[in-house]
Amino acid sequence: MELYYHPLSSYCWKVLIALYENGTAFTPRMLEEPGVAEEWARLWPIARFPILRDGDAVIAETSVIIEYLGLKAPGPFVPIPPDPDAAIEARLMDRLLDNYVMTPLQAVVFEAVRPADANRDPHGVTQAKAMLAKAYAMIETRMTGRSFAAGETMTLADCAAVPALFYADYILPFRATHPTLAAYMARMEQRPSVARVLAEKEPWFHNFPFAKGPPADAGPPD
Repeated sequence: MELYYHPLSSYCWKVLIALYENGTAFTPRMLEEPGVAEEWARLWPIARFPILRDGDAVIAETSVIIEYLGLKAPGPFVPIPPDPDAAIEARLMDRLLDNYVMTPLQAVVFEAVRPADANRDPHGVTQAKAMLAKAYAMIETRMTGRSFAAGETMTLADCAAVPALFYADYILPFRATHPTLAAYMARMEQRPSVARVLAEKEPWFHNFPFAKGPPADAGPPD
């Protein structure tokens, strides 16, 4: 298996956490390396990463990649629980975290890295932060009493939760106001698979526009 990725990408973290948690062997194909970006673009012309190549199979979309790994490289990490109700909850939490945490935080990041002469979208940033605030409240309630994002075992939902919440905390800090999310992240950041991802991002983290802290107006939206 080969993973085409960048260690700063939140969606790449999602797959890396699954790989590291399971101890799955793979060849890293980092987009910074000579020729890799061209290879990746040929394999997946839509030009979004990560993608996984397994022989002739090219798998895209992080949730699908992680389900594929669970089927093709089974091990100690079971991304989709065998119980049907637990499986639905894991998939639901994955979607909530991707759509309502990862997507709005990326909208704020993309606004921050736009060229100075580009059209600005302050209204879009306000809307994104409002969505983050709503998502925090919903996920805080849903995760209360759980050890992991979707229950008592680590699943696909945690692969989505860690990168989404890690980066979102720089956009709209939550650790002082949402104790369940704060305690969850504190636990997960000590987990070897997550700690490895966090360590590997360090050489590139200065490129994240909010690496030195949240924007000055990062308080809850009015």
